[in-house]
Amino acid sequence: MTDLATKPQADEAPSGDPVDTVALPETAPADIDGGDPGYAWAPVEPAPKKRRLALWIGIPAGAALIGLVATSLVLIAPGTAIAGVPVGGLTPGSAAEAVQQRLDATTIVLTGAGRDAQVTGAALGATVDAKALADAAFADRPMWNPTAWFSPAIDAPVTVDPVVATAALRRAAPSMFTDPVAATVSFDAATGSFAAAPSVAGEGIDLAVVEKALHDAFATGQTRVDLPATSVPVDSVATTANAQAEAAKLNGMLDAVGFYVGAERTVPIDRAVAASWLTVASDDKGVFSVTANTAAIQASVDVLPGLIDRAPVNATTITDTAGNALSDETPGVVGRTLGATTGVAAAFAAQLAGGNAAYALPVSEAPFTTTALVRTIDVDLSQQRVYLYENGAVVQSWAVSSGLAPNYTPTGNFRIGWKTSMQNMGNRDLTQAPNYFTPDVPWVSYFNGDVAFHGTYWHSNFGSPMSHGCINMTIAAAKYVYDWAPKGVEVSVHY
Repeated sequence: MTDLATKPQADEAPSGDPVDTVALPETAPADIDGGDPGYAWAPVEPAPKKRRLALWIGIPAGAALIGLVATSLVLIAPGTAIAGVPVGGLTPGSAAEAVQQRLDATTIVLTGAGRDAQVTGAALGATVDAKALADAAFADRPMWNPTAWFSPAIDAPVTVDPVVATAALRRAAPSMFTDPVAATVSFDAATGSFAAAPSVAGEGIDLAVVEKALHDAFATGQTRVDLPATSVPVDSVATTANAQAEAAKLNGMLDAVGFYVGAERTVPIDRAVAASWLTVASDDKGVFSVTANTAAIQASVDVLPGLIDRAPVNATTITDTAGNALSDETPGVVGRTLGATTGVAAAFAAQLAGGNAAYALPVSEAPFTTTALVRTIDVDLSQQRVYLYENGAVVQSWAVSSGLAPNYTPTGNFRIGWKTSMQNMGNRDLTQAPNYFTPDVPWVSYFNGDVAFHGTYWHSNFGSPMSHGCINMTIAAAKYVYDWAPKGVEVSVHY
């Protein structure tokens, strides 16, 4: 039999816990002195482990609380609605999607349109700024702020696309629509101008009423609403006012249309021809535009060289002895040559479409030269003769009649002044000075007060003094002087 030795107070071990034991030999070894046998105690048992059940229960609860707080930082407050759409507890992105989806699904039922026609918000092209509304809802009403919970609904203005909505309503209730007649612009050959034909209104469903009904239903959370179908006048988008404005613009273009060299409209284009190049139309928004036919313009471009090219014309200028210009005998004309015309028709077509009817041509110019003609008149009273000088050489000379005593022609240096092709000289009342009257005196060129060169039809005694102070000349000679000597030509009268 094996005896078991137990550690003192082993019976005090907690109930249910194992007690460490050790087996002893059946015969105990004797003491070295032969005394009582010795005893060996079992090793001391380790301290029992502490239980941590409360800790393992507390960790998940704390993590859940942290997660809840974190989640509240990205969600919209409970009880929040955008229009009639609850968005509490959603992220802004999810809220935006929910708002647009609800609007897309909201249905308008048109009653009394022959049959109840239905159109959805999606079919009407209805939109709200869902993202901006959702972002604003989150910014103003985050979940973490309890004071923002269950606040009043946020209004969401609804708009419909007019073109999309009209097409959807027309498909749903075609009997409610009559097409308007668009205003047009056309060329009137009788007046040579563009004119506008007015638009005529049609009928259709009032989009403003549909848009309001959709908004109200959406705002109150309804997904379906009845709307009595009533017709209203529908104006054409191509209005009379727009057509009149376009016609006025086109007529301004016709006033200026042509090919230009500098500021000069060198080659004007007939209004009817220019109008035949143009096509005027309006788009689905009622905006008028112009297109031009390049091939038609090309016919006018092909003849340009013969109308533009020219050689220079040299100028001759009449001057006095000091070189001051008195008049142009022959005006100078700059020569010009048209450059390449490739692409001109297409470029002009693009200009016309943009509203510019003045096409600047590419030309090279050749200058002209100017020759000065110094002209003077010499009256030799002792010879009773007039000499015309040009650049120091006599070009004409005639016998004349100067003033007869006591009305001598005054001597000195003068200039041609006022000229007239015909006038009466003297006084009809012969009792009054100068006591003579000569009607219809031709080709008069004054050079000293009332002293002039003039034609004489009442005598032919040229070479002898005969006048009241003027220089009498044959009618042909007087006209020559009149044409040859501009105002400012110097006149020398001497003996």
